[in-house]
Amino acid sequence: MTDVGIVGAGAGAAAAAFVIDRTVPEADVTVLEKSGGLCGRAATRRHDDLTYDYGANYLKSDDDRVVELITETLDDEGLVEVTEPVYTFDVDGAVSPGRDADEHKWSYRRGLTQIAKRLFGRTDATVHRRTRVETVRRTSAEDAWELDDADGETHGPFDRLLMNPPAPQTAELLRTAEWDDPLRETLVDAVGGVEYGSVWTAVLRYPFELDVPYYALVNTDKEHAVGWISREECKAGHVPDGETLLVVQANGAWSTEHYEDDPAGNVAALADHAADIIGDDRLADPAWTDHQGWRYALPEAGVDGGPVDSARDAGLYLLGDWVAGEGRLHAAIANGLDVGERVAYRI
Repeated sequence: MTDVGIVGAGAGAAAAAFVIDRTVPEADVTVLEKSGGLCGRAATRRHDDLTYDYGANYLKSDDDRVVELITETLDDEGLVEVTEPVYTFDVDGAVSPGRDADEHKWSYRRGLTQIAKRLFGRTDATVHRRTRVETVRRTSAEDAWELDDADGETHGPFDRLLMNPPAPQTAELLRTAEWDDPLRETLVDAVGGVEYGSVWTAVLRYPFELDVPYYALVNTDKEHAVGWISREECKAGHVPDGETLLVVQANGAWSTEHYEDDPAGNVAALADHAADIIGDDRLADPAWTDHQGWRYALPEAGVDGGPVDSARDAGLYLLGDWVAGEGRLHAAIANGLDVGERVAYRI
């Protein structure tokens, strides 16, 4: 039997675990996730009668394998599609139509985390939540991998190790890894070189419904403090009738500058911006709010593929949107499918 260890329970990890379990059912898969949730930045929260995706906003139909996975292979119960278009706005807040609306925009009535939950649910993988990996170790005697968590427990040995955290966190784990191989330093340089943009998000609830023709607004010139505003009420089952729930995401520069600022001040500033952009003064005074900072939200480029490919000879696989080179949920899932197939092929 082959033991497979996975660090992180993001969408890519869930897709890889699904493929491995389906292709090599005798493999024993163990997942260690530092948070209490699944699916990484494709995150969902619930508050009273609200459900909202506060990280990734939806799943695009931009990869045929992912489309087949979501609509045919997995249970599509509760799958919802946003039909309203995405409009644009500029640095002055001027709104206009302009985003291609041909692609599907999917979530679930219970939110995007359903993707990872359904993928892991179709496997026999053991998922340990709230388990932070602190040490990665290559065991020369067994030619395998071990992981030490923050509580001092050792997991493994694993014949194959998959690492799904954002590139900076993966680079740090590799930098401190007990692995005597020149490839380690090469990998650290390659993975550590992937730059990320931060995103600070405000979630704003209102007891009225907006009368606008769009689902979302995106800043195309990248010069406005706000990068994205979307309406969760456009997703069936997320928001009570007659209400509005806005997800307002600041752009990278604003998010970095204000990341450690008082959250209440950040929320108020983003609510004011939303009111100005949408043209409705009522939006400056939300009835309820939530917030989240994503320090490593969007990779700005992919990783050098050479060291990543070489690591597979040691049974080490890196995966995620930053490996795919595109900070999109469908790209993370597609990369996970690829990595799962590569691992299964070598077992």
